[in-house]
Amino acid sequence: MNMKEHILAALQEQYARWEELLAGMDAGQITAPLLPSSWSVKDMIAHLMTWQQRSIARLEAGQSGREPELPIWLPGLDPDAEVNTDQTNAWIYVNCREQSWFHVHQDWRQGFLRFLELGGHIIEKDLLDSSRYPWLQGYSLADVLLGSYDHHQEHLEKLIAWLQEHGKR
Repeated sequence: MNMKEHILAALQEQYARWEELLAGMDAGQITAPLLPSSWSVKDMIAHLMTWQQRSIARLEAGQSGREPELPIWLPGLDPDAEVNTDQTNAWIYVNCREQSWFHVHQDWRQGFLRFLELGGHIIEKDLLDSSRYPWLQGYSLADVLLGSYDHHQEHLEKLIAWLQEHGKR
C-alpha cells in the first residue's frame, strides 16, 4: 500500500467510526449539550463540517492547479492563525447552531465523502510534494488530509471520553 492509499484508508476508517457512533445515538443525545460545555454532538459535527470546507477548497485547488477559494468567515481574520482559533470556533458555533441535525449531518457526510474523492484523484507525487503548491506554505496536500484526520480524531476521542464518563457508552 502506498502512502496515499494508507492516508485515504485511515480517513475512510475515521469516517466509518464517526458514522457508527452517530448511528447509535438518538436525536436527544445528538442535540443535548455535552455538559459542562454548551456544545452538543450536532455542534461538534457542524464544527468539523465547517472546518472541512477549507480542506475541500485546498484539495479542489490542488486538483485543478489553481489557488484555493477559501470560505471567508470573519472578514479580516485568518482562521488558520492559531491566535484566531477560539474566535473562529465561536463564530462557527453561532452560525451553525440553528441548523437541523439532518442538515448538519448531511452536509458533513457529503463533505467528508467529497474530501475522500478529491484526495483519491490527486496523484501521490503531487499529494506528498510540500513544494508543489506555494499557497500551502511548505505543507503538502497530504498534510491537509492528515490534518482533517487529526481534527476528527481529536473530537472523536473527546466525545467518547465524555460518553464513557457519563455512562452513555
